[in-house]
Amino acid sequence: MRILYVDCDSLRPDHLGCYGYHRDTSPTIDGIAAEGRRFTNYYVSDAPCLPSRTAFFTGRFGRHTGVVNHSGTNADVRHRGASRGTSTGGRYRTLPRELLNRGHTTALVSPFPQRHGAWHVLDGFEEYRDTGGGGAERAEVVAPHAESWLDDHATEADWYLHVNFWDPHTPYDTPQEYGNPFEDDPAPEWLTDERIAEQYESYGPHSARDLHHGYLYGRGPDDLDRTPDEIADREDFRRWVDGYDVGIRYMDDYIGRLVERLKDAGVYEETLVVISADHGENLGELNVYGDHQTADDKTCRVPLIVSGPDVEPGVDDDIHYHVDFAATLVDLAGGSVPEGWDGESFLPALVDGESDGREFLVTGQGAWACQRGVRFDDWLLLRTYHDGWKEFAPVELYDLDADPHETENLARERPEVARRGLALLEQWLTERDTDAATGRNGGNPDAPRALVDPLVEEIREGGPTYLRDATDTYAERLRETGREEHAAEIERRDGVVEETPAEYLR
Repeated sequence: MRILYVDCDSLRPDHLGCYGYHRDTSPTIDGIAAEGRRFTNYYVSDAPCLPSRTAFFTGRFGRHTGVVNHSGTNADVRHRGASRGTSTGGRYRTLPRELLNRGHTTALVSPFPQRHGAWHVLDGFEEYRDTGGGGAERAEVVAPHAESWLDDHATEADWYLHVNFWDPHTPYDTPQEYGNPFEDDPAPEWLTDERIAEQYESYGPHSARDLHHGYLYGRGPDDLDRTPDEIADREDFRRWVDGYDVGIRYMDDYIGRLVERLKDAGVYEETLVVISADHGENLGELNVYGDHQTADDKTCRVPLIVSGPDVEPGVDDDIHYHVDFAATLVDLAGGSVPEGWDGESFLPALVDGESDGREFLVTGQGAWACQRGVRFDDWLLLRTYHDGWKEFAPVELYDLDADPHETENLARERPEVARRGLALLEQWLTERDTDAATGRNGGNPDAPRALVDPLVEEIREGGPTYLRDATDTYAERLRETGREEHAAEIERRDGVVEETPAEYLR
């Protein structure tokens, strides 16, 4: 089987035409979706980049690998302990390793391993091409590496090529000569001037008033042509969204070049083409702009579009993890899903259109906050342990059908639903602890710290990556802008949420 996996960093599905977006951001991706199967409730188990790709390639939840952060102890996969054999095969073998075992030529085009020290994701890749920019390179740099690889291998019988594009990721630096195809298109209407005004008086990394990364460290805004210094009104919001959407369209053009390479080689119809992402992107939701700092729907729900031989065209609305798709790929390739994976194949949904989703799922965030989300029915529950210097309650509840942009926390209005979500989270955590103690699914009792929750361990180490050593400089920024009470709050408790869910819902 030939498999082209296009991994688009920071791509949220609702900014693609095939998912109903009003702007023409994605003609190539939309064409692939029209021929294939589109999944509408597809979530990464762990966010952002390093936790997500680790989970995907290993088929295991971050609760089991330990990878939930971008630095510190929990940026590395927990050692296997006494159960480690003389190789990295066996029950915990990776997705590319299993495809390699099945006779596939495997290749990765990406700077990701270098960017995050994520050398474990290379296990099973025969060829690795680092595109050299550490994630700052645009599509015109990435695509030639993939095109060259396809020129050499496209007509071979079995291969897996995984290609990372980064253009939807901040800093939104699409070349100025590309222009703005959306300058006459309105920005999404959900974010009103009234809501922006409320966000402006609040605080947090990448919030409306502290939009750029430099504000955390005593620097000013990034000097970028396509983005404003802050979000003070809807015109600023439109400019910000334009930067994101132009990046998608620019990337889409280069994805089109890969499709043309397959067609020129005469193998497009015989190739499984996958479009997905490592995480989404908050564009104002929860007062986060242009980043992926939460365990919510906008950070953790990603597109999944699959087109090719044996795929049943249509739309799948069931709930799935991205680790489940890793298992599905192995199943589709005729391999054996490793016993040590948490992912469960949903092959019947892909090839026959059968309902084969999860009853609920749990997402996690560790690099910008310590938070878990529970997705069930139309609901999203957020349980926050460390708020990442944002105004999060210990428990938040959103009706995603009525309120897809998460503007109204209903936890206190619907406490019975919130308690159900908390019960599901407790069930999930208990199951994962049992896995870790017994070696079921992705658990490994031989691993050091196997029974320790990595999010709790992260708080002990000093909290999420991007807040460490920034308390003084960000507190100074808050005081300089008249937000003294927020500065005092982050200095007092440094993001650790003190109120319990029971107290909050009382």
